[in-house]
Amino acid sequence: MKQGSTVFLKIALIMIGTPVLALCIFGLPMLAKEAAESNSESAYVLYGFLTVMYVSAIPFFFALYQAFKLLNYIDRNEAFSELSVQALKKIKYCAIAISILYVPGLPFFYIAAELEDAPGIMLIGLGIIFASTIIAVFAALLQKLLKAAIDIKSENDLTI
Repeated sequence: MKQGSTVFLKIALIMIGTPVLALCIFGLPMLAKEAAESNSESAYVLYGFLTVMYVSAIPFFFALYQAFKLLNYIDRNEAFSELSVQALKKIKYCAIAISILYVPGLPFFYIAAELEDAPGIMLIGLGIIFASTIIAVFAALLQKLLKAAIDIKSENDLTI
């Protein structure tokens, strides 16, 4: 495959990761500071949000790193290798971890939706769980297909 054919996807990964990193560095600490200064009874809800968001950032960035590695494998003509299968497996586990992290966080989304009288907040939590579950299923499917293709390729290499 032509070198650099995945540049667009690499740029997309960087553009996905940059706002999340900015949110973790600037946005969430500001939110925590406002919660601490407000001394309101809803501050514990914000601390729950912050905990879930910071902990879920770890598997998110790890999955982005694995996707970047997968694109590098494709650039080096190693797309049909065990390394690609392992990268997809790690992406699948990261997506499952994010889903699992946000399920206990749903009560925080519900309480925030009740306090702010904004039901859309609850949809955000459900959307994150739904999106990461879809990514996990898609990565598992690609992993299975890639593994089957590698098996067929190795079988053909043995017969020739």
